[in-house]
Amino acid sequence: MLLMLPCALLLCFVVADYCFPLKQTHNTQDFAQVVTDATGRPLRMFADNNGVWRYSVTLDQVSDDYITALLHYEDQWFYQHPGINPISLIRASWQWLLTGEPVSGGSTITMQVARLLHPHDKSISGKLYQMFRALQLEWHYDKADILTLYVNYAPFGGTLEGVQAASYRYLDKPAEQLSKAEAALLAVLPQAPSRLRPDRYPERAKQARNKVLQRLLTQSVWSHDEIINAIQEPIYARYHKQATLAPLLSRRLRQQYPQQSVISSTIEMELQAALSNKVADYIRTLPEHTSGAVLVVDNNTMEVKAYLGSANFGDDDRFGHVDMVTALRSPGSTLKPLLFAMALDEGIIHEQSMLLDTPLSFGDYRPQNFSSHFSGLVTARLALQRSLNVPAVQVLDALEPQLFYSRLANAAIPLQLPQGAKPNLSMILGGVGISLEDLVKAYAALGSDGLTKPLRYRSGVTNEAISRRLVSDAASWITVNALNESGLENATDQIAYTNKRRMAYKTGTSYGFRDAWTIATSEQYTIGIWIGRPDGTAMPDNYGRNTAVPLLKQILPLFPQHATLIAEKPANVKRQSICWPLGTATAIQPSDVCLKKMHAWLIDETAPASLIEPNSSNTSSYEVTVMTNIEGKRVLPNCTSSNDYNTATTTLAVWPVTAEPYLPVTQRRYKRIPPLAQDCLSANSSHHLQIAGVIEDALIVKSPLATISPSLSLNANGSEGDIHWYLNGRYQGKTLGTQKIQIPLSQSGENQVNIIDGTGQIAAVGFMYEAE
Repeated sequence: MLLMLPCALLLCFVVADYCFPLKQTHNTQDFAQVVTDATGRPLRMFADNNGVWRYSVTLDQVSDDYITALLHYEDQWFYQHPGINPISLIRASWQWLLTGEPVSGGSTITMQVARLLHPHDKSISGKLYQMFRALQLEWHYDKADILTLYVNYAPFGGTLEGVQAASYRYLDKPAEQLSKAEAALLAVLPQAPSRLRPDRYPERAKQARNKVLQRLLTQSVWSHDEIINAIQEPIYARYHKQATLAPLLSRRLRQQYPQQSVISSTIEMELQAALSNKVADYIRTLPEHTSGAVLVVDNNTMEVKAYLGSANFGDDDRFGHVDMVTALRSPGSTLKPLLFAMALDEGIIHEQSMLLDTPLSFGDYRPQNFSSHFSGLVTARLALQRSLNVPAVQVLDALEPQLFYSRLANAAIPLQLPQGAKPNLSMILGGVGISLEDLVKAYAALGSDGLTKPLRYRSGVTNEAISRRLVSDAASWITVNALNESGLENATDQIAYTNKRRMAYKTGTSYGFRDAWTIATSEQYTIGIWIGRPDGTAMPDNYGRNTAVPLLKQILPLFPQHATLIAEKPANVKRQSICWPLGTATAIQPSDVCLKKMHAWLIDETAPASLIEPNSSNTSSYEVTVMTNIEGKRVLPNCTSSNDYNTATTTLAVWPVTAEPYLPVTQRRYKRIPPLAQDCLSANSSHHLQIAGVIEDALIVKSPLATISPSLSLNANGSEGDIHWYLNGRYQGKTLGTQKIQIPLSQSGENQVNIIDGTGQIAAVGFMYEAE
């Protein structure tokens, strides 16, 4: 009979539990989302659907001192009672009857959690309802689960709930770092969060905190010295605004992981904060509507250490809400180092290969340099350092645009071509779209081992994606070494010096000054900077060296000096002597064809030959074999003097015909190749390549009555195959046989016309032109 009542009560409880189930707890929707830095500190927080700031934590993420203070002040017998403490309830009820008002609480932590999940009115029926819900909690959850619910849902005033949110808001630190005094403060705060708010009422908060500390001393939980030290600790709390560091990355991660309440990023908070301040200050010196983006990556882990998608997130006039890290923009010249490295791997060039910085045409495409000036013959290394356009197009033409495009795509570096366009030569000068993050990923490969890997934005997440080979480690090192050691005296485009810090980088400028870039890389870090207007409008004087490089120089002091050094040289990269114009190793060339020696870093001791001039025949060579008579004049097989036993055959080296206007007179072809003997001139008048229509040293004067500049009507005699015409090194077109070509004159002073036919014969004629 005595067992029937407990059994009946148990049955009633089970039925009630079935009919009135507990609210589902700890759902993702119950919590605000927070994006943290790599150490767990908030970067940006997003309230839940009800506007409540509540951040999910586990007991391991909360200070042990806080748990101790909470349990010994609020519910000393938490681990012993079944959710209800009868002794506490009797004591609280008796005090209420004696005084007519509540004096002490009788609610256990379990009962408080029940009230948080299932609110009720303050009445006897409400208390009974709370007790029923507390028993339900104990029935369905263990003590650790219930305590976890409390530390996540406890009220701390207004829309602030949970100890983690309170700790960050009032103390600007995570709950696992609370001192004993701070732990006692947050343990008592939920009793009267508005009245005890420490930033507004520090004295009240101090008294309540000390009350908790006194009880812990009475219970001998903490030592006397620990309590005294905690009591002496001042209340130092203020209401910290919501963190807004890396807001655009936080927005991006939140969109990618909407069900994750805490998203741990790879960001280093101190670096992020310092960069945010520098970029915000710097951007104010630039015209209105200008924004900027900065991305910093650790090359070893591919973790993103700083992410500024805009210069100022809250500035609508500067499009602060637009993430320029992911935006597709024209890269300007920033793809040139990637082309340089690929061409090294393909054996198309070595770093000191002879390239043409002259006016050239590649079919219908005629690239110009940024400065509109040309230097003649340059090394591949110097062309990269000076960011010369024509040599870059020459190398891409040799590599082939489709191969360059495909290699980048295979390495997960996609280029966005204009609609309907195919890979073409303009890509290397910015005729494609690419994002800052993809550029940084590519340069990170150059700075390390030539392998591209996905960028990592989340901390603690293993990156299982397969690495992809962009270029070899040898080509990577030679490329970065070229950028790191400028070949220009007093040059500043490749090397950033700030407080003795040095970092290899490349600038870029898009058409119309819409985008200015600087991408810097070392063995450890890659830094990408973009400056421009997100709406795509032009910005005067917005080019890499003018707007992006100054910001890089301000950023570099934030990094230790050792972090800006380049990687060690691979074992298969060795320095060796090469010789122009052939371009191959000096050791394998006859001395009489070596016109200029220099030293180059070679991969596997291989020195590719110099590239053929554009628009020349595939059989063209920088070597010419001639037969000379006893007088040193050139003879041909059908000349009378060729039968002389004193003739000799000689192989001579010659420079590219398009470089003629930029060469010293003594190095030009007509000075290096002996003139024809007199008997050969008459015998081969019809087979010797000659320019007809203008004579050597002629003076051409523009008529005062002429409204337009005159043109020369020229043709060639003695040619075979196509004839390619150049005026002062600028390609004019091609003819066949004696077909005429019209060449307009515009440059006053000395002019030179050069031609080359299908067999490699060349001819030149110089004249003067007076425009006035």
